[in-house]
Amino acid sequence: MVQSIVSTGVAIGCIYALIGIAYNVMFSASRVFSFTAGTLGMLGGVLGSLFIAVMGLPVALGFILALAAGAVFGVVTEIVAVRPVLRSLDQHLYVLSTLALALIVQQFTAIEWGTDARPFPRLFDIARGAFDQQFWLPMLACAVVIIGLELLYRRTLIGHAFLAIAEDSYAARALGLPERRLRILSFALAGAIGALAGFAGGEMLLAFFGNAPLLTFYGFIPVALGGMGSQRGAVVAGLLLGLFQQAANFLVGGIFASVAVFSVFIIVLLARPEGLAGAGLQRRV
Repeated sequence: MVQSIVSTGVAIGCIYALIGIAYNVMFSASRVFSFTAGTLGMLGGVLGSLFIAVMGLPVALGFILALAAGAVFGVVTEIVAVRPVLRSLDQHLYVLSTLALALIVQQFTAIEWGTDARPFPRLFDIARGAFDQQFWLPMLACAVVIIGLELLYRRTLIGHAFLAIAEDSYAARALGLPERRLRILSFALAGAIGALAGFAGGEMLLAFFGNAPLLTFYGFIPVALGGMGSQRGAVVAGLLLGLFQQAANFLVGGIFASVAVFSVFIIVLLARPEGLAGAGLQRRV
């Protein structure tokens, strides 16, 4: 039982962490929390099942197409729901614009795909065991994303440009960095990461349109607890969230597990508003 709680909790936590990283990547380039991150995860699972199980495409091709679709949706999000808001005086309208886009895509998926949860295909033809691929695939995806982002940000020019935009967009523009292009690239990257979360966790979450709001809210918790913009904080908080959620499911079950998760979430934020790994805000006196 303990092994099941740990393996399931860590795998689910990695999915939440990937959604949290998608939030952070979009936020770092635009200072906008796009609430389409959970929809990206839902699309990764639905499109992966569509390409592989329904259309019969090879797993590798279905994987690439699902990630490409997530990247395209990320770009569409920036153009349709984020860019017009950044031009307005009240930039907090992004909450409504991104949520509206997420709901539109969710309902369109329900109409075209159906409202029933469908099984996600087995990606590797290997026998099931105690540590099945449905557990280690999300862990592998999370590790690859973290290492890949570290290499991108620290070892490449475009990664340095991303960091410059995240640190001070006005100074970056003054230096001649193409802020709009970098923002589009960051949303495309976040779209691919979000789709990867849904694809890697497809066997656990299934191909279901209802995963969108679940991933939207549970994926935001690692961002808030780990500190906005902190990828490592999102991973640590995501893993803790997954383990706590599975333990609460075992101990109290049902809706009470969600109540326990959000109760702890509120308590932690009241004690440390900047998150567990976030830097405290300095106030000038």
